[in-house]
Amino acid sequence: MIAGALSVDDLVAAALAEDLGERGDITSALLVPADARATGVIAARADGVLAGRAVAQAVLDRMGVDAAWTGADGARLHAGDVVARVSGPARAVLAAERTALNALSHLSGIATMTARFAAACTPAMVLDTRKTTPGWRALEKAAVAAGGGVNHRMGLHDRVLVKDNHLALARAGLADAVARARRDLPGVIVEVEADDLDGVRSALEAGADWVLLDNMDDDALRAAVALTAGRARLEASGGMTLERAARAAACGVDAVSVGALTHSAPALDLALDLDAGA
Repeated sequence: MIAGALSVDDLVAAALAEDLGERGDITSALLVPADARATGVIAARADGVLAGRAVAQAVLDRMGVDAAWTGADGARLHAGDVVARVSGPARAVLAAERTALNALSHLSGIATMTARFAAACTPAMVLDTRKTTPGWRALEKAAVAAGGGVNHRMGLHDRVLVKDNHLALARAGLADAVARARRDLPGVIVEVEADDLDGVRSALEAGADWVLLDNMDDDALRAAVALTAGRARLEASGGMTLERAARAAACGVDAVSVGALTHSAPALDLALDLDAGA
């Protein structure tokens, strides 16, 4: 599995190196016998949606800790649910704990927030954005999918999205820009940003597949839906809180894009509880 330009193994190795440094876990080395074993569970402290199992497993594998998971990414969790049972050398379990939980909590937090938006916006799709942690984009977008969202473009390389700045710097008209995309990038989705109804008309006349409705109020969104009449798909975007996204979806757009899913989702509270006397 690849996360951006980095593999999960690369990310895990870097995260563990950051935590362990050159001397390793000096507290455990000082206090925990080298031959001690530990067993325990990763448990949910709050309701949510599981995501990030693969990267957490990679942390545990690298440290020599065994794990038996109770569910796959996308599983709904309730406070108190056991997510995984772990066992292995005690020092290894303690060394892996924070890195595994950091990844699992962060990605599960994204999935949990996405699930809330998806429920509020049905039947409109909830899309993610490129506002992701560098190197973690594929993992964060996988978490969005686990929560019931839909991945928008993975990067600048897989969809044409024409904005005002592109047209200004290219000194090209919108119709010409879309025509060039059709000619040079056959099969690639072409999306055009519009911030008013005139922009929507121009995008439709140019033949865009999608129109991004940027920071439009509800009246403008409804008017854009009526004007488009199914000739293109419509994405509402801009400052989407849960309440705002639900209102935008109710206007009849096809999708609502939410940057907060990946840049502002709070971590899901997960913890490692060791068995007493292990």
